This record gives sequence, structure tokens and C-alpha cells, in this order.
Amino acid sequence: MAFQQHRQVPEGDAVKIRLERDVMAEAVAWAARSLPTRPSVPILAGLLVKAGPEGVTMSSFDYETSAQINVRAEIVDAGEALVSGRLLADIARSLPNKPVELTSDENRMEIVCGSARFTLQTLPVADYPSLPEMPAATGTVTSDDFASAVGQVVVAAGRDELLPVFTGVRVEIEGETLSLLATDRYRMALKELPWRPANPQASGAALVPAKVLSETAKSMVAGDNVTMSLSNASAGDGLIGFEGEGSGGTRQITTRLLDGEFPKVRHLMNVQAALSVRVNTQELIASVKRVALVAERNTPLRMIIGDGQVALEAATGDQAQASEAIEAVVENHVGGEAPITAAGFNPHYLSDALHALDTPYVHFSFTAPGKPCLVTGLAALDGDPLPDYKHVIMLMRLPN
Repeated sequence: MAFQQHRQVPEGDAVKIRLERDVMAEAVAWAARSLPTRPSVPILAGLLVKAGPEGVTMSSFDYETSAQINVRAEIVDAGEALVSGRLLADIARSLPNKPVELTSDENRMEIVCGSARFTLQTLPVADYPSLPEMPAATGTVTSDDFASAVGQVVVAAGRDELLPVFTGVRVEIEGETLSLLATDRYRMALKELPWRPANPQASGAALVPAKVLSETAKSMVAGDNVTMSLSNASAGDGLIGFEGEGSGGTRQITTRLLDGEFPKVRHLMNVQAALSVRVNTQELIASVKRVALVAERNTPLRMIIGDGQVALEAATGDQAQASEAIEAVVENHVGGEAPITAAGFNPHYLSDALHALDTPYVHFSFTAPGKPCLVTGLAALDGDPLPDYKHVIMLMRLPN
């Protein structure tokens, strides 16, 4: 692999540092999250601790995703040490709330915190692969907006590792607009948000693992901005990197892009509503939660569209049934007989879409029975649907 390079480290490279317990615990826990559960080679179970003039950097790498965090510490002796990452994380969590001293030589690391003392065998640092370099910065985005946008989109990403292209989020760059798009074939989510590109004419796209993107966005909200760096997106072996502030220090993540052609689904977002429904978001969330309690597995939650209301219905055969009606604004855009009077939703998909909205009202755009339904947000019940977030749900077939 392109990343299988090993570092040159002088023998006996000792480390001695002092740092606060909470700083160490959080830094180790964050870096250890990226450790592989079943490493392809034992050395990848290690967490690299490097002490230098800028503080302490803790790193992990599995040839796909790398994570680094830099924290402040008192450096007595600079150097590098490699130890079992998960064990170090478990120890760090359990330490008393006192300053921690880490000392290591080429054979072992000693951790002292108050009267607690641990000794760990070190791994050979020279055998650990070099982490990939962060590509040149492509642009920056507000950290809170980025975390919110990623959270709205990843709910629609697939989880089937046998279909890896659906487990990613397509990141699209077009000038000052950053777009995030995900689908698992049964639902789609698109979020567009402003960002500050390094090159105003920049354009490109990359398919990023949804899990990595989600964890990255949530972990970098302590600072104002997140910097995104994209490299070789069109080469099939590209890399994307993110840098931002988390509580405790500066964090960097790189991950290899997913291979494969992301399906062309944007046109499915262009739903021309034959019938639209507007409802209070929180009221509908609560109603879906209640009625779905009796929904049988793989059966739809039925939305009955009436005059000035929608009714939700679900059942588990003859054992349990539930229904609830809530006020709604219903508009027939084609005139005459309503083109759709009932729609079948997967209750989990509907709930995910509603929770992803950050608006007080929700707008449903229906075309015909069995056709995709577009879900968008409304700032006001009589306002226009907001264009920056779109969520499409494939409707389920209703039994006769």
C-alpha cells in the first residue's frame, strides 16, 4: 500500500512527560477510537506517543484512517513510544484526578498518577508505519455548521459493508458551496452549506466513509472552524483530511476515499408536488414514536391524508393497533380528486428524517402512491420550504 512506510527511530528513544489527567484521558480516548478492532498486523494496535517542542502528539493508524491529537504537556525528555492503545485508554480513564507522569524507554512505559503506577511493555516504534501527510487545505467551514450538516446527512447512509459505495457520504465542492449527499437506496439526504474555499473556482467530489465523517465532525466543535484537505479524489486512491479543535487540543484525521461510482440520485430531489402536507415537526415526531410502538417489523406506518389533518396508523396483525390524528395544512396542487390519500412510510426512516430537521415545521411533497416523497423544513407554517436540506424517502407499498 502507498502508506506502508516505516519510520527511522534511534534506539533507546526515551520519553518523559507530565500532563493533566483529564487532558491525557481525553486525548488517548480520542486517538484510540480509530484503532482497528482486528488489526491486520499486531503493530497497528499500538498508539504512538510523541513528545516534542509543541507538546505531546498521540496517534493511531490502520492504513485507512489516521488520527492525531496534539495537547499541551511539560516535556522533560522528548521522544517517541508505542504502546497498546486500548489498554492505555482503559488505564487513562481509571486514573485518579491528579497529574500524570509518563516515562518510557525502548522496552517499557511507566505511568504514575498519585499512588497509582502502571508498567506497560512497549512495541517497536521503528516497525510502526508513517502516517500519511495532510494534503494542502482545500477550504474551511464553520465547525458547528459542519457538525450539524453531517448529522443531517449520515442518517441516510447505508450500513451494509458488502455495498461499500452506499456507506459513504459524497462531498461535493463547487465554489463557495459545500454539498453532502448520502443514500442507502431507500432514502437520500442532501445538505448544502456555505464554506470558504482556498480557491474560489475550486470544484470536485469525494466519497468519504460516513462513520469516519460523522465522528470527525462531532469531535471538532470546540474551535470555530474545520479545515478540509482533499487530494487525488479522481485517482481512486485519494485522501481527505480534516483539522480542527476539540476540547483538549488540535485534532487531525485523514482517511482514504471509498472506491466506486456513487449513484446519480440528485434528480430524485427535484420532486414536483402534486400534494403537499405541512405539519408541526415536534408534534409529528411524538406521534410517530407513539404509533410506531405497535408497528410490525417490515410493515409500513400509514399516513392517512385528510382535510386539515393527517392520521398515523400502525398495527401488529390483530394483536395491537394504534392511530393518532394531528393538525396539518394539506394542499392539492393538481385540482380535482387528490392524487394520493394515504402513504406508507418505514417508521424508522420517517423518524430519522424528522429528527434530522432543525426547523419547527416539516413539509411533505407527494407525487403519487409508491413514488418518492420529499421531506423539507419550514421556518414558518405558511413559508416556503427551505432549499438547503432535502430528504427523500421511498414510500412502501400499502396493502389493499
